[in-house]
Amino acid sequence: MLNKSNKIYIFAYTFYILLSMPNNITDFFVSIIEQSASIDIAEAEFKRQIADDSILRREYKEWCRENGTTEKHGFLDFCNEYVDGQNEVWDALTDYDE
Repeated sequence: MLNKSNKIYIFAYTFYILLSMPNNITDFFVSIIEQSASIDIAEAEFKRQIADDSILRREYKEWCRENGTTEKHGFLDFCNEYVDGQNEVWDALTDYDE
């Protein structure tokens, strides 16, 4: 049973998490991708974080619904699009140099 003190602590912690989260979930995705050495590592970190955070999980479900993807593949779909976009930027810079 939660007493009043524990409830206040849980509320304060949840509020802190909400304030410290990136502006939206895609910012969160990008931060994981940029901190990881590979898509596999990014996916593992994403799964770890989403398993531990019900608020993040709810935001992710909503993002998947809004973007017409499944929860199983949503993060990987985003990763692939993000990496493709980064590659296009580098390709454009390489074409400009030639």
